[in-house]
Amino acid sequence: MIFSPKGRLALMFLKHYANCSDKRLIEQLNGNLDYQFFCDISLGFKRLENDKIVSQIRCELAPSLKTDIVEKVLYNKWRDYIEGANQVTVDATCYESELRYPTIQKLLWEATDWLYYQLRQTCKALGIKMIRSKYLKWKRRYQGFSKMRRKTSKKRIPLTRALLGLLKKLIGFEKELRDSHDITFRVNYYRRVATIKKIYQQQKNHFRTGAKIKDRIVSIAKDYVRPIVRGKEVKPVEFGAKVNKLQIDGVNFIEHISFDAFNEGTRLQSTIYKAQSLTHRKTRILGADAIYATNKNRNYVSKHHIQTDFKRKGKLPKNYGDEKKLKALITKERASRLEGSFGKEKEHYHLKKIKAKTKETEILWIFFGIHTANALEIGRRMHQGQLREAC
Repeated sequence: MIFSPKGRLALMFLKHYANCSDKRLIEQLNGNLDYQFFCDISLGFKRLENDKIVSQIRCELAPSLKTDIVEKVLYNKWRDYIEGANQVTVDATCYESELRYPTIQKLLWEATDWLYYQLRQTCKALGIKMIRSKYLKWKRRYQGFSKMRRKTSKKRIPLTRALLGLLKKLIGFEKELRDSHDITFRVNYYRRVATIKKIYQQQKNHFRTGAKIKDRIVSIAKDYVRPIVRGKEVKPVEFGAKVNKLQIDGVNFIEHISFDAFNEGTRLQSTIYKAQSLTHRKTRILGADAIYATNKNRNYVSKHHIQTDFKRKGKLPKNYGDEKKLKALITKERASRLEGSFGKEKEHYHLKKIKAKTKETEILWIFFGIHTANALEIGRRMHQGQLREAC
């Protein structure tokens, strides 16, 4: 309770401003008076020894985050420094979770290894014998497989079949233990076991039929993360939260965030509603890439007289030259400021890899990363305004 409500929020902003780990942030807070003043505390000759305090505050704040309400408050505070409230650009990006690349063999081995260790601990506590299995044999086989440079199908298929068989045996023994003994575990244990059972069913069906897996689980620890196909050359698939963002004069706001893949082209109308609810002004100019240019969206923007940079269909009008110049300016604004902000947030505001452990805390992490970048941009504009007044 050393941090006041104001100080807890300030600490979340400070983490993304400092772009460092929780432990490093506490170390800097202990030795930096400016950081202490910002977080509304005075340590004097004391030191904070609890490295988990940042994570504890994040877990406390995450369930009560109301993105739309908070963003309206922020916009109302910043509106004097935001110009062109009727001009909006929109695009989507993915903020990746800290996750190893999830191959089938890695996923099955992690599930097997975790469940085997839990069963051994349970059997030891109950004083009963552990079930016989070929765990050590397949552990050595998996370690040898993971060191191979070329993992051919001749090696992958037998290992996958064996891990599925071993995992099935452990799942059955775990059920038998719970049915025959009056034992109680923590909630996280039951959740993890349910996730492992679902992984087993998904991978067994995929191994037998080769059918595409719906709602594929890629991590036993983060069962909410899904593969999101982005179609990039360097990184065709990303694992994390997909965010549809709108930008008003260089300041970003979250329109929609989801760990499931979605088509951002269907979110254009809701983006305009969100912009108008923030600014209380009708949107007149909209910048968006080609995925938003569906017939439904074209009809909507034409009906509401919104100028876009969508490529025209059909025969071009005679006065298309002026319209083409305006479309080029809108496209440049979106491609430079909005897409440039994605890289800036990921590289400088701790959004390159989200290291939070739960769905709610990951959303909170992304929210504070985006709005820390916004706050610094508004701060620079305030400073420039003060300089102009002084001159």
